[in-house]
Amino acid sequence: MVREDIYIIYMVKVGIIGGAGYTGGEAIRILLNHPDVELKFVHSNSNAGNRLSDVHIDLLGETDMRFTDRLDWDVDVVFLCVGHGDARKFLEANPIPDAVRVIDLSQDFRLAATSSIGNRQFVYGLPELNRAKIRKAHNIANPGCFATCLQLGMLPLAAAGLLNGEVQVTAVTGSTGAGQKLAPTSHFSQRVDNLSVYKAFEHQHLKEIGESIRSLMPTFDHAINFIPYRGDFARGIIASIYIDCILDEAAVREIYEDFYADAALTFVSDRNIYLKQVVNTAKCVVYVEKHGNKLLVMSAIDNLLKGASGQAVQNMNLMFGLEERAGLHLKPSAF
Repeated sequence: MVREDIYIIYMVKVGIIGGAGYTGGEAIRILLNHPDVELKFVHSNSNAGNRLSDVHIDLLGETDMRFTDRLDWDVDVVFLCVGHGDARKFLEANPIPDAVRVIDLSQDFRLAATSSIGNRQFVYGLPELNRAKIRKAHNIANPGCFATCLQLGMLPLAAAGLLNGEVQVTAVTGSTGAGQKLAPTSHFSQRVDNLSVYKAFEHQHLKEIGESIRSLMPTFDHAINFIPYRGDFARGIIASIYIDCILDEAAVREIYEDFYADAALTFVSDRNIYLKQVVNTAKCVVYVEKHGNKLLVMSAIDNLLKGASGQAVQNMNLMFGLEERAGLHLKPSAF
């Protein structure tokens, strides 16, 4: 006889590989407070034995958990928060049981041509584009930060067949987008009160952006002229995208509102946006306005959350049938 007053609550068991960096730290912060997750281990060879709060000092008082150099596959899913190129190397050196799902935050498996390793086939993890596929996926390639911000600004136009010419894009990112390793261009003295362009027209995220756009608009064969800027702030991306468009502003806004009608974390604003609306959140906000025959689209995200760890958790929620925003009801910095 089964007692009707007994409920079994299943917690998703999670492990993190590469927990000492920015994306690993953000994943820890979210998952420690996720209502449906048990964080089983955080792996780091260089910090094994140290408390998480020794590296991520804001976690003092939040957890006494320690980094480990042991791999425990008694989990449901692992987050690979390692550098580009290192995720593939890790999976080659450490075969993970087939039953364990993988969410990779590097760029190693994002493109169709490189989306598999062994018997693992990765699905591109942009929920606004691939929600149904993500729900059924066993392995997720989490999108890049710029790629997320720019795609969420352009995909409604692609779906409507409106990307009929070259696309002009300017975007500014915070210093955390470069990762934790110190470099001359991320040094405080170089970054503060300063702006600089890097990887003009050649940013690596353009490849995944192109694949996503062509999945909705196969005839798209125009240039995306992308100029990325290094900003003098820690986190966030804000992008301005403009193209020629014959539709009026109201018609374009309706296209965006319809495209994102069921989106859990992407919202169309009816007024101009600013970066701190999204910093410290897993949201994207977009805004459109017309100037003559030019359409301007603004898009903003937090590069470490919607652009990395927050989106990874959103994908995990979808994979395990959880509420899509579980663990992601986060407060924006606002001002």
